[in-house]
Amino acid sequence: MSTTEILEVIKKEPARAMKAEFIESLKRDLESIKFVDLKFTDMPGTWQHFTVPITELSESSLSSGFGFDGSSIRGFKEIYESDMLLVPDLKTGFTDPFSDSTVSIIGSVKDPETNELFTRDPRYIAQKAEAYLKETGIADVAYCGPELEFFIFDSIRYDQKENFGYYYIDSYEGSWNTGAESNGSPNLGYKPRYKEGYFPVAPTDTLQNIRNEIVETLIKSGIHVECHHHEVATAGQCEIDMGYAPLLRMADQVMMYKYIIKNTARKHGKTATFMPKPLFNDNGSGMHTHTSLWKQGKNLMYDKDGYALLSDAAKYYIGGLLEHAPSLCALIAPTTNSYKRLVPGFEAPVNLVYSKRNRSAAIRIPMYSTSEKSKRIEFRTPDPSCNVYLAFSAMLMAGLDGIKRKIDPGEPLDKDIYNLKGEEAKLIKSVPGSLAESLSALESDHKFLLQGDVFTKDMIDMWIEYKRTKEVDPVRLRPHPWEYQLYFDA
Repeated sequence: MSTTEILEVIKKEPARAMKAEFIESLKRDLESIKFVDLKFTDMPGTWQHFTVPITELSESSLSSGFGFDGSSIRGFKEIYESDMLLVPDLKTGFTDPFSDSTVSIIGSVKDPETNELFTRDPRYIAQKAEAYLKETGIADVAYCGPELEFFIFDSIRYDQKENFGYYYIDSYEGSWNTGAESNGSPNLGYKPRYKEGYFPVAPTDTLQNIRNEIVETLIKSGIHVECHHHEVATAGQCEIDMGYAPLLRMADQVMMYKYIIKNTARKHGKTATFMPKPLFNDNGSGMHTHTSLWKQGKNLMYDKDGYALLSDAAKYYIGGLLEHAPSLCALIAPTTNSYKRLVPGFEAPVNLVYSKRNRSAAIRIPMYSTSEKSKRIEFRTPDPSCNVYLAFSAMLMAGLDGIKRKIDPGEPLDKDIYNLKGEEAKLIKSVPGSLAESLSALESDHKFLLQGDVFTKDMIDMWIEYKRTKEVDPVRLRPHPWEYQLYFDA
């Protein structure tokens, strides 16, 4: 059997894959595979890993897990309680495209003393969110389809000390390089103008072949891809759209997606970033997230007689998202940089309203198709700096709270919100203007996240403290370069 065939067997028959006889046959058949790379996500949302020889796979190790130091992982454990276990989920296995002779497997974290899954493990929170959905009886599956935008740059330099601070980005595609002198190769022009990078063909779009390679690698790794294209901003902004999948599976796929994009870019001497707003005065990168709830094969978001073909359940779901949006922002737009993107004028979804087709609303109802199967909502506020396990789970919990409490989202707003004037404009609520405001909102509004023990109070308290002390305060305390332009001559 080939590696691909064996991985398919594991995904279809995980119970069989845990048995000793299967493991021994696995070791024999996977002659080209020498290592198993075990991956998991820390609290801020970055993949971590360690590697074991394939000879270390056994019925015992797969069921009990592999030990690691939890005190060295952000948001996990203190040094006096550091021992933790990573339990591989064999259904997530894929041949690692960037590590020779290696199969990568995503795992969940367990406490060795209690033998229970770790409540701060982001993946476990997503597992609990899916379980809670079923417990409510509202639906049996939540499908997610995120659209992650990102930049591919040619170089990045940044540093910060007590007496200086800077960043320097460069891209062959950058509109700022139209007048650059040749540096070993001629300047041939064709740079996407600011906010005009959407869908240009080559030679303006220089990244077609890299995106093709990324898509091929994603598909080989088991991820369904629908399309790819250049995005609005200059300097290499891109988007690659995955097909929808159940919440936990999609969160796993987003981690794989980032890993594959970053490493393919590096292979070509470039660097990829999912930072929400790396460039001044051009569009940032969002993670517009499409969601639908299904029960016994039926799409609960659809009603042929509803506004934009939406059911009452879908409207209540929207009501939950809009009511809890300020606190959600602490998890779905969780960096100080997120709020450089969430400003009017850059297709930013800052307005807490819903509408069909309208990209200036926080929640948009796509109208490409009238098919019942395709009916969904698109929440446009999230960005790709988030921990997707937490973000998807929090959005689901807010939506379910809306359905349970029948929260009315009000009337849709099918207008260009940025051009509204006077009292009409004043009536529209907006997302918080900073991470500090979002964290305060989460502090006062998080009971909906605690339902079904999906999130714990301990996890939320830790998140707020971490974000305030490690991100908000360090940014707040440092002089901004533009302050020198404004105030040095004071």
